[in-house]
Amino acid sequence: MASLIQVRDLLALRGRMEAKQISHTLHTPQPMIDAMLSQLENMGKAVRIQEDVDGCLSGSCKSCPEGKACLREWWSLR
Repeated sequence: MASLIQVRDLLALRGRMEAKQISHTLHTPQPMIDAMLSQLENMGKAVRIQEDVDGCLSGSCKSCPEGKACLREWWSLR
């Protein structure tokens, strides 16, 4: 099981990662990683970055009901 410090250190080494990548790299369940990332965000140590995937043809992914499929969420240190 990974610690909060390991998650922070991994982000420091890699720059920017998705929660799924962090979970896979640290062999820790994703709900635990999500909680750790939220804690780092609350502490002001990490920032959540959302970006559109280039595959959206209409350009309105954020307002469509399935918009979350078009968004990727990355994490980075502040």
